[in-house]
Amino acid sequence: MRILDNYGVSKSGIETLTNVGFEVTSITVAQNQLINYINQNNIDVLIIGVNTIISSELIDNCPTLKVIGCASNNIESIDVNYAIDRGIRIINTQEANSVAAAELVFAHLLGMVRFLHQANREMPLEGDTRFSDLKNQFSTGTELRGKTLGIVGLGTIGKEVAKIAIGLGMKVIATSTSIKKETINISYFNGQSIAFEIETQPLDSLLKTSDFVTLHVPHQGTHLIGEKEIELMKNGVGIINTSQGGVLDEVALINAIKSEKVKYAALDVFETEPNQKFNY
Repeated sequence: MRILDNYGVSKSGIETLTNVGFEVTSITVAQNQLINYINQNNIDVLIIGVNTIISSELIDNCPTLKVIGCASNNIESIDVNYAIDRGIRIINTQEANSVAAAELVFAHLLGMVRFLHQANREMPLEGDTRFSDLKNQFSTGTELRGKTLGIVGLGTIGKEVAKIAIGLGMKVIATSTSIKKETINISYFNGQSIAFEIETQPLDSLLKTSDFVTLHVPHQGTHLIGEKEIELMKNGVGIINTSQGGVLDEVALINAIKSEKVKYAALDVFETEPNQKFNY
């Protein structure tokens, strides 16, 4: 069976596949060349990242494909139902990057509320002449303990975000189109564990009560968070988007930052085609 690794699987992963008899080719094939490459090389299995689009056209024109693997928990770039109808199996790494993504949220969040990026940039440049002013400016950070974190999208990443937030002593609320109630189980190094139950609430209610809002949903063709939604938020709110760029109207965000409606903002996003029928 021939595998095209169009993502960049680790060396150990390639060795594992090769040792059990698969023929693996690791090469980056451009989107517009993918159909030709698959057909010319009789590829059975295609491994992709989130930025490779697997459309019905590609599926129809690649009769040798039997399996499509996505190296992410995000499979919105694949026409999943169409592939399944034609006998192609879809697999993904459902939880592989969920902890890393959740920790990234708090890397941004802690950096924002403590002005770490700004201080790291401005102190070396102006510290000699403005040390006292800068010190006073950067020492007015915000403590996260006791603050309310609104999680938009309670999937695998959203749940990991909730665990870290609870550990920091934050109040956690969430919204979801598919989950009404979720139990968050937190396990500790010594074998102990504790469970927290979160009942989801409407998006408008979450936006009104959150001190910080973090987004974990796919882009579905329109902005989920735009001018209207930002206006519902508290003054001085913080927004973190580590999902897809189209989820948040960045023009509305910039205007809200200028008006000081939004005090903190961090965007660390990727772009894919919008999925119109995805629950979060």
